[in-house]
Amino acid sequence: MLTDTILEDDRWQDADLETLAEVAARAALARLGLDPERFEIAVLGCDDARIAELNADFREKPTPTNVLSWPSEERGAQVDGDMPDIPETGPQGTGEGPPEELGDIAIAFETCTREASEAGKPLADHITHLVVHATLHLLGFDHIRDKDATLMEGLESEILGKMGLPDPYMEK
Repeated sequence: MLTDTILEDDRWQDADLETLAEVAARAALARLGLDPERFEIAVLGCDDARIAELNADFREKPTPTNVLSWPSEERGAQVDGDMPDIPETGPQGTGEGPPEELGDIAIAFETCTREASEAGKPLADHITHLVVHATLHLLGFDHIRDKDATLMEGLESEILGKMGLPDPYMEK
């Protein structure tokens, strides 16, 4: 499996985070031509209190957020709008050896549920979008600079569209 999911909050069990995370992360990697079997992502299903702690510890923002990600290494593009340094498959691109760790994702139940409700969309669709979004962050994509945001959002929309989900950026 690509994702190793830990549920700190039992409500994620009913939302089927484990399956949604696996499918979403696989779709993101596949779109970029990466073999999901060669990589590993840790996913934490937590509550707003826990993600607020993580947000405070790592971003100095002591408030809940929907999803956080920690890439195993910096892969971001130097030039706004360029592709990030996508990892090769396996050690030195050989495809051999243990899976490469891409990083960690944490997702908060209450915030995700509230956002899905406010947007009038199924919780599963919103979770899928957030995991695709976080997986792209692990691969070096970002949305701080304008052209980077355009690239990342375009990929998210394309990936979700191939999964049969609506474009989250057209719903604003």
